[in-house]
Amino acid sequence: MTTPLPLDRLRQFIKHLEQLHQQPLSDAARLAQAAPRLAELVRQDDWLAEEYAAPHPQHYQQYLLHMDAEQRFSIVSFVWGPGQITPIHDHRVWGLIGVLRGAEINQRYVLDAQGMPRTAGDAERLTVGQVAKLSEQDGDIHQVRNAFSDRVSISIHVYGGNIGAVRRAVYSESGVVKPFVSGYSNPQPTHILDFSKDV
Repeated sequence: MTTPLPLDRLRQFIKHLEQLHQQPLSDAARLAQAAPRLAELVRQDDWLAEEYAAPHPQHYQQYLLHMDAEQRFSIVSFVWGPGQITPIHDHRVWGLIGVLRGAEINQRYVLDAQGMPRTAGDAERLTVGQVAKLSEQDGDIHQVRNAFSDRVSISIHVYGGNIGAVRRAVYSESGVVKPFVSGYSNPQPTHILDFSKDV
């Protein structure tokens, strides 16, 4: 058995996601089957190109790695500079987070009867190879931050749609809800690692 080349790891993961979308699965079933494959992918830190691992001094970066031809799913790398943190936000599609490098703190939230975000359980520390699920059932609202104040962390996120174009929301601790569309950090994201024709 030959050892996969570094980029082949991502190609194989994409192929698996394509196969999952050819089956009549629920989101929960798709998440359950995709999660261990993402864990396998992020346990090997030898395939992510440097341009998709570059931090920004002021804010985290969201680089598109692959967009499904039918926009059924997208794969992005999140690159966190030291101490960087997201606002409290939702996704409105299913998702997976797998840590490739460093570590992240994932704090989930729920909205109370007045629409105020309240913490849901303890913050979860995700380290290399660990995966967290995002969905209505697993919890869709969260805040994520780099666990380190002195180094970069990187995670690979998979979403059930074109996450850069999904209309979603940021929640302030005072209850203000602000709609947003995240976009991507790539200059021309629609052409990044599009393997749809050769996997």
